[in-house]
Amino acid sequence: MHTIVKFIPLALTLLILSACTPEQPADLTQASFIPQPVNVIYTGDAFKVSSSTVVYYQSGVEGLQNIASFMAEQLGSISGLTINTQAAESEPARGICLEVSNTGAGPEGYEMVIGNKLITIKGGSPAGCFYGAQTLLQAVPVKADAGEALTIATGTVSDYPEYAYRGAMLDVARHFFSVEDVKRVIDFLAMYKMNTLHLHLSDDQGWRIEIKSWPMLTEIGGSTEVGGGEGGFYTQEQYADIVKYAQGKYITIVPEIDMPGHTNAALASYAELNCDGKATELYTGIEVGFSTLCTDKEITCQFVDDVVRELAALTPGPWFHIGGDESHVTAHDDYVYFIERVQDIVLKYGKKVIGWDEIANASLVNGAAVQFWANVENTTMGVAKGARVLMSPAARAYLDMQYDSTTHLGLNWAGYIEVDHAYTWDPANMVEGVTKENILGVEAPLWTETITNIDELEYMVFPRLPGYAEIGWTTPALRDWETYKLRLADHGKRFENLEIDFYRSPLVPWTD
Repeated sequence: MHTIVKFIPLALTLLILSACTPEQPADLTQASFIPQPVNVIYTGDAFKVSSSTVVYYQSGVEGLQNIASFMAEQLGSISGLTINTQAAESEPARGICLEVSNTGAGPEGYEMVIGNKLITIKGGSPAGCFYGAQTLLQAVPVKADAGEALTIATGTVSDYPEYAYRGAMLDVARHFFSVEDVKRVIDFLAMYKMNTLHLHLSDDQGWRIEIKSWPMLTEIGGSTEVGGGEGGFYTQEQYADIVKYAQGKYITIVPEIDMPGHTNAALASYAELNCDGKATELYTGIEVGFSTLCTDKEITCQFVDDVVRELAALTPGPWFHIGGDESHVTAHDDYVYFIERVQDIVLKYGKKVIGWDEIANASLVNGAAVQFWANVENTTMGVAKGARVLMSPAARAYLDMQYDSTTHLGLNWAGYIEVDHAYTWDPANMVEGVTKENILGVEAPLWTETITNIDELEYMVFPRLPGYAEIGWTTPALRDWETYKLRLADHGKRFENLEIDFYRSPLVPWTD
């Protein structure tokens, strides 16, 4: 009895002490960041978001106010609070502060210091600040529980990308996607620090961009799609709106007009682009390699010049993609002649040339890039001619490849690409003779022969997209599948919160 009496007060004391001890914030180094930052240090305290929290932005720096508003909106959505923004001439004592500063990590790099009263995000440019903001948002829960404070573990994140070009491609030619759908894709890329969206704007099945000097391209060529649907196209005003929206998320639009093959929509629209002077029938199947522009006609050259001129004027980014793939019915010499002429036209309108790896069969202009998708010989030939390489290996990076034999969407001609297979490759070790110094970056293409709407798009894109983002951003030394799949598992809640229809891979231990 004597022992029991002494024990009860001790137990009560421990219970009281436990109740009074504040819950320690999560270790910042254990946050499920994707892409994995270069360096994360935990300092053992917490920053609390409250109704008095203000997101400050450095005065006089274009773009920072918009980033501050974005952060305030996101944090407010998570916490249920109204978060204000304010310009600042100097660093405040408390709150969240965005500023552009030379961090030594390049224009897209940033340093984020999270203290218990002040969070500072210093980017090498506004883009760096934007990427720091995305990292901060991954350090907070998807949604705060009602009545609970929103806390962020303190520490420091130093970060910068491995590659300058980190992107995805969306094929809007096989099936058309609305402006709002494209903007949703842009939001997905921005979440994971990707900075490029390549739009495949023309193919055999559809022409998707208004060209005012050749109006029947959209009137006829834009009128259908795979399977015979109504198709669609972007007016120049709509395309400009997409470009502007992407710029606000630090994403560059790369337009592609595929040629001289994959051109049936154009050939059906204008008879004079065909060697026999007869317009082809519209095409709604998925076979490839049967079409070609008549490469030696001057009207074809004028057509290309007009298209490049109008589209380049709407596109502030540096790149113009000329396609060049699978032109199987174009004679080799005609193909080489055509690709060389098109490159000169692209340069004339102030853009840099990029094309699928087949363009390496022609002479390449200074600054050109070849996009590796299948042919190693073409790619190494391009490097020998001085081109940079954009890595998009079909067997690893094609988002339209099925996850496994049970996947109801997509194709499998390049093999199945489960989430681990999409992640466990290094661009610098993919093609013998192509080193990191030769590589422009990484792009994951989504071809849409079987993808008809945004839900199907999301299912094929997620959860593979974050892995491609990490391949482009994070050094290989900091990447491994076993730790990545645990971080990816936590992002399932983010996908659900954004109502993303994603594939719940059995290889990922998704958290409830």
